Amino acid sequence: MTARIQPDLVSDELIDLTRRLGRPERDLVILAEGNTSELVAEGVFAVKTSGSSMEQASVDTFVVADVEPLLAIIRDPAATQDDLTAALTAVSGDGTTVRASIESLVHAAARAHMPVRYVAHTHPTDVVALLSSAEADVAFADPVYSEEYMILGRSLFVPYAEPGLKLGRVFLEHLDRYVEQHEEIPSLVLLGNHGIVAMSDSAAGAEAISLMAVKSARVRLGARLAGGVATLDAATTAEYFDRADFRERRANLAGTQK
Repeated sequence: MTARIQPDLVSDELIDLTRRLGRPERDLVILAEGNTSELVAEGVFAVKTSGSSMEQASVDTFVVADVEPLLAIIRDPAATQDDLTAALTAVSGDGTTVRASIESLVHAAARAHMPVRYVAHTHPTDVVALLSSAEADVAFADPVYSEEYMILGRSLFVPYAEPGLKLGRVFLEHLDRYVEQHEEIPSLVLLGNHGIVAMSDSAAGAEAISLMAVKSARVRLGARLAGGVATLDAATTAEYFDRADFRERRANLAGTQK
């Protein structure tokens, strides 16, 4: 068993972030879509429960789970979806059950390489539109304006996989490759035909990344209507990540400073 009910570990910051991302006018999620989590201790995170509304998040709509047992499920080729369901099911004192989000493996995988504090998964309409297009895998490959690159950095694209065990495995596989290549974790992960995952050491950072992803999608969609997207090529942005002023501004803008 990994999931358990520990309301004392659910912070006001996590609840507030979840509610802000769930506001209808932001069009990031609808109904029970999306989920958030916070690393609350070493190897332990609080994550939204399955079927609960982000807009109406409360201390009762989160459970606590352990990173390593969930990573073990991802890495075990013999593990099944039933094994995952059992690991995500928590039992309250009165015997009722509550289940962590089916996408909890994404939240565990996001912490496989670094103890990132906040992870926010949403389904913004404009972003999903691009991620459902024939050019989904390259739609965000190159930045289109400096502020976007500053906050989002080098995004990671993960092709569609069925939510649950399959998505957890594909997500971790692609994250492993990204870290091997760039020696860091991405701020933004784009899930083909699905949504986004924002990762930050602060709640403000996770929110900024999520909102900038939406703006970036809208800019691209608008540029297509105006004749096509003109991106900033690799030669233009090659030195950005080596500049001290760029790193400092990126940390300040995204709220990722420690």
